[in-house]
Amino acid sequence: MSAGDQDTVRCVLMRGGTSKGLYFHESALPEPGPARDRLLIRLMGSPDVLQIDGLGGSRPITSKVAIVAPSTRDDADVDYTFAQVAIDTEEIGYSGNCGNISSGVGPFAIDEGLVPAVEGTTDVRIHNTNTGKILVARVPVERGRAKVDGDFALPGVPGTGAEIVMDWSGTVGAKTGKLLPTGNPVDVIEMADGQRVEATVCDAGNPAVWARAGDFGLTGSELSQDINENAALVERILELRGKAAVLTGLCTDWRTVDQDSPGIPLAGLVAPPADYVTLNGQDVVGSDMDLRCRLLFMNRLHESIAGTGSICLAAASRVPGSVVASVLETRQPGTLLIGHPSGITPVRVEAEPAAQAPFVRFGLLGFSRTARRLMDATAYYPRSLFAER
Repeated sequence: MSAGDQDTVRCVLMRGGTSKGLYFHESALPEPGPARDRLLIRLMGSPDVLQIDGLGGSRPITSKVAIVAPSTRDDADVDYTFAQVAIDTEEIGYSGNCGNISSGVGPFAIDEGLVPAVEGTTDVRIHNTNTGKILVARVPVERGRAKVDGDFALPGVPGTGAEIVMDWSGTVGAKTGKLLPTGNPVDVIEMADGQRVEATVCDAGNPAVWARAGDFGLTGSELSQDINENAALVERILELRGKAAVLTGLCTDWRTVDQDSPGIPLAGLVAPPADYVTLNGQDVVGSDMDLRCRLLFMNRLHESIAGTGSICLAAASRVPGSVVASVLETRQPGTLLIGHPSGITPVRVEAEPAAQAPFVRFGLLGFSRTARRLMDATAYYPRSLFAER
């Protein structure tokens, strides 16, 4: 459809977990490649730190895309591709998945008629094309639509909503094929300043590198301004992430990790439980959590905890000898309680010892989220976007 000197494409604006993004039927978009990338970047309003001329929200957690289609696989209902649109550069990444955006895929598929609605609960088997892994969303359904109202509270999202249970147990080795891509529960990463930092590189949901907050001069209770405005600190964490990416084969030079492997591995700093104040000024108590985590995504502090990051952190917490295990104080068997900048989020993790490396296997890796359709949209973009270049 065209309107004057603009063309249009249909999409749905949805909140999934603590992220927000544009959800598309794959059939509405150009084929994968430069034309599709150009369209998605333009729709978001990048490159511009405010994304003022697009639909993005000027933060990494609001500059995301889900592309959904009927699945080509017998073991899945829908195929889902995640895209992360950069904010201040004209780049888009498909290297990993997003747990929060994933939680909106099931409701989208049901409401768009891609999956038959089963009253009560509809299980949606989702094939994530970024990783080739299957995840299952258990979506509450009422009168043929994904249910929105409920009593499940998600830190980082106001109010409560219908609980969507996400099972990620099939995503171990999502990108590298191994829970521990280096084969080690702890690797020593030598930094440019000569400091040797102990880190655990783990791959479940998405690859991530975990290090102790104290090794970066932090307590583990920092908020956005403490990290985002400290350029030297952000650069050091980027170095950690880049060198972990080299160890896992995601890039060859740590200095180019943002170009070669944007977004992954995630980088998180962990610390033992302690009292702190959230971004919203609420007090949280150390005895209510198992650990504190400050996760960086796209070189900014994540305002809560990425869904895939929480899955990876939970898996790493059960690896004997890992950096994460070293700061852990378990409160509830079968659950990891993560203290993050917006509060405390539980992750289900059922693990048992194994005879061979990595000496652990998982019966369940999962979390609960809420999601809500915010708007059915006709998105506009200038026709000149596809003028001959």
